[in-house]
Amino acid sequence: MEREVILTQEGYDKLQEEIEYLTTHKRREVAERIKTAREFGDISENSEYDDAKNEQAHVESRITQLEHQLRNARIVDSHDVDTGVVSIGTKVTVRTTADKKSKVFSLVGSAEADPLQDRLSNESPLGKALLGRKKGDKVEVSTPRGKVEYQVVKIEAGD
Repeated sequence: MEREVILTQEGYDKLQEEIEYLTTHKRREVAERIKTAREFGDISENSEYDDAKNEQAHVESRITQLEHQLRNARIVDSHDVDTGVVSIGTKVTVRTTADKKSKVFSLVGSAEADPLQDRLSNESPLGKALLGRKKGDKVEVSTPRGKVEYQVVKIEAGD
């Protein structure tokens, strides 16, 4: 059974842009590198050729991965999400109960998670703990620094 890939519309669009770039520009660029490296002569000891072939394999692997994700995508429309509970497509504000620091996360599917952009995967420990919670609910999550308790402060439709 194929694994469903949950994406927001923004995430779906980004994956489509990436696959478009890889299949047009990047493939051509790598093919040109391979052609140039072949002109250096003996390819058995040609590091430029080996590097270009490795990059080609990486590009083709990523294209296959993206095609799979897009084929199995279920798009969550952030305008249609229920803001009464935390779900994929919502933006949730949480506050640690210990030091009262607040943080805002967008809850997304794992394919578009980006912790540096506060885009939290539904499969991450905090994401899993928050799913289905309501404003005022508290969740406890194990972190590398120990257990942290968060309270859901606000739930709104995502971007």
